[in-house]
Amino acid sequence: MVSLSLILGLKHITKTLTNALRPSKPTPFLLDAALFPLSHQSSAAMSQQPDTKPLTEEELERKKKKEEKAKEKELKKQKALEKAELAKLKAQQGSNAPKKSAKKSAKREADDENPEDFVDPETPSGEKKRLSNQMAKQYSPASVEKSWYAWWEKSGFFQADASSSKPPFVIVLPPPNVTGALHIGHALTCAIEDTIIRWRRMSGYNALWVPGMDHAGIATQVVVEKKLKRERGLTRHDVGRENFVNEVWKWKDEYGGTILGQLRRLGASLDWSRECFTMDEKRSKAVMEAFNRLYKEGLIYRDLRLVNWDCILRTAISDIEVPSYEKPVEFGVLTSFAYPLEGELGEIVVATTRVETMLGDTAIAIHPEDKRYSHLHGKFAIHPFNGRKLPIICDAILVDPTFGTGAVKITPAHDPNDFEVGKRHNLEFINIFTDDGKINSNGGADFVGMPRFKAREAVIDALQKKKLYRGAQNNEMRLGLCSRTNDVIEPMIKPQWYVSCSSIAKEALDAAMDDQNRKLEFIPKQYTAEWKRWLENIRDWCISRQLWWGHRIPAWYVTLEDDELKELGAYNDHWIVAPNEEQALAEARKKYSGKKFEMSQDPDVLDTWFSSGLFPLSVLGWPDDTDDLKAFYPTSVLETGHDILFFWVARMVMLGIKLGGDVPFSKVYLHPMIRDAHGRKMSKSLGNVIDPLEVINGISLEGLHKRLEGGNLDPNELATAKEGQRKDFPNGIAECGADALRFALVSYTAQSDKINLDILRVVGYRQWCNKLWNAVRFAMSKLPDDYTPPSTINPETMPFSCRWILSVLNKAISKTVLSLNSYEFSDATTSVYSWWQYQFCDIFIEAIKPYFAGDNPAFSSERKFSQDALWACLEIGLRLLHPFMPFITEELWQRLPGVKSHTKKESIMMCDYPSPIESWTNERVEYEMDLVESTVRSLRSLRAELLAKQKNERLPAFALCQNDEVAKIIRSCELEILTLATLSSFKVLLSGVDDAPAGCAFENVNENLKVYLKVHGTLNAEAEREKIKNKMDEILKQQEKLKKIISASGYQEKVPSHIQEENATKLAKLLQEFEFFKKESDRLESESQHQK
Repeated sequence: MVSLSLILGLKHITKTLTNALRPSKPTPFLLDAALFPLSHQSSAAMSQQPDTKPLTEEELERKKKKEEKAKEKELKKQKALEKAELAKLKAQQGSNAPKKSAKKSAKREADDENPEDFVDPETPSGEKKRLSNQMAKQYSPASVEKSWYAWWEKSGFFQADASSSKPPFVIVLPPPNVTGALHIGHALTCAIEDTIIRWRRMSGYNALWVPGMDHAGIATQVVVEKKLKRERGLTRHDVGRENFVNEVWKWKDEYGGTILGQLRRLGASLDWSRECFTMDEKRSKAVMEAFNRLYKEGLIYRDLRLVNWDCILRTAISDIEVPSYEKPVEFGVLTSFAYPLEGELGEIVVATTRVETMLGDTAIAIHPEDKRYSHLHGKFAIHPFNGRKLPIICDAILVDPTFGTGAVKITPAHDPNDFEVGKRHNLEFINIFTDDGKINSNGGADFVGMPRFKAREAVIDALQKKKLYRGAQNNEMRLGLCSRTNDVIEPMIKPQWYVSCSSIAKEALDAAMDDQNRKLEFIPKQYTAEWKRWLENIRDWCISRQLWWGHRIPAWYVTLEDDELKELGAYNDHWIVAPNEEQALAEARKKYSGKKFEMSQDPDVLDTWFSSGLFPLSVLGWPDDTDDLKAFYPTSVLETGHDILFFWVARMVMLGIKLGGDVPFSKVYLHPMIRDAHGRKMSKSLGNVIDPLEVINGISLEGLHKRLEGGNLDPNELATAKEGQRKDFPNGIAECGADALRFALVSYTAQSDKINLDILRVVGYRQWCNKLWNAVRFAMSKLPDDYTPPSTINPETMPFSCRWILSVLNKAISKTVLSLNSYEFSDATTSVYSWWQYQFCDIFIEAIKPYFAGDNPAFSSERKFSQDALWACLEIGLRLLHPFMPFITEELWQRLPGVKSHTKKESIMMCDYPSPIESWTNERVEYEMDLVESTVRSLRSLRAELLAKQKNERLPAFALCQNDEVAKIIRSCELEILTLATLSSFKVLLSGVDDAPAGCAFENVNENLKVYLKVHGTLNAEAEREKIKNKMDEILKQQEKLKKIISASGYQEKVPSHIQEENATKLAKLLQEFEFFKKESDRLESESQHQK
């Protein structure tokens, strides 16, 4: 509704202009300077002199045309004046309108509203979401994110087509553990990968994102064993292998895979038609085939070697599953004791941090050049507890004669270094531990059955009784712990299956390091060096696990009737490897034709990482030559955490090259690890573990406490964890929604190798979603329901702000696509966010408001152009944002009028991703708007200073331009400045022609432009002079610094000419600014004196 004052103002202008155009009554046309800037102050007086002589027909025609042109010119002026006056009066009306009538009007509107119009109707699952008649006034994540996913999935939008002619783009989801619940690391993986896959799908690719789940051998077995013990008081050995495995399958069917459902809540556009499990039939077939092929090529073998043994789980674990603590230094105790020498030659003293292992010692090593022991070469020591003779051996590789006594006890069966010594010197390997970490019969009758750490104390007591104990001292040591049980790892010698890694590791290394034929790229690049370091020093991979849950090793041991030794594995050449028992039996009959034998399968299972290492192949159907394998292998990119670079990534590359004939992916993007806001590792005992669903849905502090109480923390840990939650989340966690969480996580990826996640940042993006919602709601209120978007847009015919927003949108598109292509996801979020927040919402929407202030015909073309620009910005901007925030963008896009007829698409996710339109780019307009923005910022800064309490009050402002070019730009953008800076009037002055206005505070925009704001009452001249003085001091400092550089010795000769030119220009600007501030200071002084 146009106000009365606005109508009267426009009528006054129209009447004045009409009178001015009447030749019979010449009237001078003068506009109030307070209402119109200098550029619009002109005389429209037109006078006619009486004819002195008759005019010819030709002269009359010329005169007629001249008058018509003059009328046209004045009409154009009239339109321009009407527009400016409309905006200014509308602006004044905004601040001066009576509050009471505005409240009454709002109340009337509210009374007329039907609340049901703002509520989405219930949508049956899988159907397209039914939207409310009116957009809700507030953004609600729960409401917006409801129903869309089920429709996307049912509509098949996530499915890839192996027969498509589009170029493939494939990501394999790192398979989460079947035991897992969604944690913040999964949320980060999901946010990044879904951003990539949605962007690629919209960019014309046949995009496939494969979901899967890992059987997680150790983790799952531990969970089910605990469940058995808790519910039935039984161990796995009590129920037996077959029944226990059945229990695990039952648990998997009931509880496993929860996480995949939770991923749907995050909006993950996974192709669920290809969902797989590492122990399903197809994946199991792939595992058996891989083992057989590698065995036949000699890359899998069985050997008796030292392994990392977990005495709780009673299984070997991989070298890289034995991390030390984050701060890996622990105080150990270095115990010294003496071995008596044979032939009464005295004693030799050794030291160890694991004194119990002396029960398995089989030698003592010295350095061959250590003169202290030269007389002992070839001699023996005597074991004090069993009388075993221990040879004194010389080993220059192991022994450092300057460390300790220079003598080292050797336990080949329980120490990695000693194991190598044992092989070099052909020593006896004596295992003294049972699988559960107790002393076995090899340790002697006095110690048998003792747990290893109790035996440590008993051995020290026994040495003291024999007077062989020589003392102890603190010693820093690294303590290897199992990542699953936190038990101290015990090196033990065991027969295991191994993958020979040297040749396949070299292929994996060359794929990343060969400059001529690089097939594998790491992002960030810093991980290439780690890849090189690890693969160059790789050890063979132990793939046996003494578990019951997993892929049972496809190897059968043949025990012949006439074998002297009957235990499993006694003869290494009696193993038969085959894909299944039937084929193994056939091969055994062939190999041992005519002999009686029994055959039993190896009870061990394969390392979980073996099946995971095959994942990019097995999910696509390998070893069968499937359509998926032909269309989608190798995949495009692997995205995962850098903590499993060697657990998983290296194994996939090695196996992919060997079995698939190519690297399984060409790029590896390694995301940072998430920590809490204080940089601490997330830990249940600290109470800082964040459940993504709690961030999405919100949770109270009591709810957080309740989750902790449902865990297995001891009372002290629980108290600490609760206190941590109270400090970090005193009011719980606000409902943020999946979109805000995703956007926050992706925006964090610039933080090197660690993310310090502050939930308040996620809350900030949820608030931004609300701003986005309301901005779109306002914009759509300016688009009629029957609005039809134009097929093409030509910015050249549009108003200044429309040309600008389309140009900067173009730039945002280019930056976003460039960032996505280079895996700079944080930069991509910055580009999208900045355009929406700082350009579309903060500037464009505000700048075009005057065009929609009523139905004034003077703005009809601007209004139509603004509608077209608005619609284009909304539709393209939502597509630009969609990969990052799929839910809110789908909802808003579906509400756009005319969107279906324009795009011919059912969903935003099936639309094309925006690409720059060359004709929209306008660097000149962007430069001019930069100047406008700087002007507005300076004026707002002045307002903030001057209007501490009356911030909404409008004041008159002036711009003093130093040259005509700047004055021309500012004059052409008066309406935008007036609107954005919330002014009552705005006048452009030109230096050298106009004086600086009196009674004004001022701000320096740049060397060519100053702005002034008129103050009500008396200006605080003292404060202004202080401000000027500070700025002059700062300029003097900069001048001195620059002069020092320029006057330095050798400056003219050494510094490049373009740098010298830049410095000279900077100095000239500083001098110019200093002169300006000096004049302003003098002016203020003069004004003060005049007032006195």
